This record gives sequence, C-alpha cells and structure tokens, in this order.
Amino acid sequence: MKIVVQRVKNAEVEVDGKTVGKIEAGFLVLLGVTHQDTKEQADYLVKKLCNLRVFSDENDKMNLSVKDVNGQLLIVSQFTLYADCSNGNRPSFTEAAKPDKANELYEYFCNQCEKNEIHVEKGIFGADMKVSLLNDGPVTIIIEK
Repeated sequence: MKIVVQRVKNAEVEVDGKTVGKIEAGFLVLLGVTHQDTKEQADYLVKKLCNLRVFSDENDKMNLSVKDVNGQLLIVSQFTLYADCSNGNRPSFTEAAKPDKANELYEYFCNQCEKNEIHVEKGIFGADMKVSLLNDGPVTIIIEK
C-alpha cells in the first residue's frame, strides 16, 4: 500500500462536473493498493498519516499534525501509483490490486482515518475524477508499507 500525501490549502474532486469531495486546509491523499496489501498495512499508514508532523507551529517549524491543526483529509483512490514503466513507454498496472480488494481497503482506510476524529472527504472509487488542489509549501510525501 502506498500513499502520496500533499499538504494543501484546499482541494476538491469532481466527477461528471459535480464536486463529490472538498476540503480546506489539510491533506490530499492519493492511495494505491497492491495485491498483497492488508488491513494491518492500512492501519500503519493511517497512524503515520494522522500523526505526520508537517504543519507549522508557532516557531514556523514543521512540528504539528493534521489533527493538531484541525485539518481535513481528501482521500482519492489511485491505482496508477502501482504503474510499472520499466518495459516500454506504456505503463503496466498488473501490480495494482483488483478493484474489489482495492475498494475494500480504500474504504477501510477512510473509515480508520475518521476514527481519528478527522473530517474525511472522498473521491468515488473507480470513477474518472478531476482533482484540483492548492499545494501548501509545496509539501509532498510518499509513504509505503
């Protein structure tokens, strides 16, 4: 399981021209799932994400978590995080989990984040989504388990 975490001033996701998820300050999280991923790996990443200290404190040091700043999460599934570009110019996505498994772990991940008392917005799994964001910093971190 892999997440790309972007600290944002705001972010939103649209499907068919309609906003389905929108946040103010917090994290835009792109989540990729591979075949062997488990709930235990999701739990590890949820803990890392919710406690990741990359928001500025009173001394302008990255020392506060999304929970500390009452930030929000916009979590979007993204199978392309497991693209393999090692052969040719057309990526292979065979490392991405099948949709049923990926969706189950995506929903589990989102629910576990909500249990940390963080407001969570989501995209629509498997949909053609348009994501917009105002990256803050920019701060972009990749975490994999």
